[in-house]
Amino acid sequence: MPNTLLPRCAAHLRKNWKSYLTQLALLVVIVVAVQAWQTRHVPAGPAPDLAITVLQPDGTTRSTTLAQWRQAYPGQPVALHFWAEWCPICRAEENSVTRLAQDWPVLTVAMQSGPAAKVSQVQQQRQLPWQTVIDTRGELTRTFGFQSVPSFVVIDGQGQLRSASAGYTTEMGMRLRLWWVKLF
Repeated sequence: MPNTLLPRCAAHLRKNWKSYLTQLALLVVIVVAVQAWQTRHVPAGPAPDLAITVLQPDGTTRSTTLAQWRQAYPGQPVALHFWAEWCPICRAEENSVTRLAQDWPVLTVAMQSGPAAKVSQVQQQRQLPWQTVIDTRGELTRTFGFQSVPSFVVIDGQGQLRSASAGYTTEMGMRLRLWWVKLF
């Protein structure tokens, strides 16, 4: 007896492709609208140049400004990843951020995660070799217009905020944002 399932599925797809395409387009519009709403407070234009203290992977700290940190990567887009040690979605992104930081400049911002010693301990326990700004009260995070974590920002080589997302971002999504900013 010949299998008739495949021809029936193909016929069904041919008959309903417009409906499926419409549903896909609607889904894309919804996702884009939600992202736009979540990042509505992110300022456009130049990235704020703030004084920051960067926790190094070895546990030491270094005082600098965001602009000075970016100068170590001239002409390249850089990523800022806002996270918290207590955030389960941030935990899900940890490996993606670690892999991303092997190929792109990434500065993480630990929001409301305690003092540098606690964040350093968390990073050592979880094996997170990140450069991290300690944002104890969430002030830096709010300066960038975010009210929640995780959040992700791309700053271009000229210091302009070019891309922002709030909520879970896949590794591919992070890489595509950086790549897009580098190209355009």
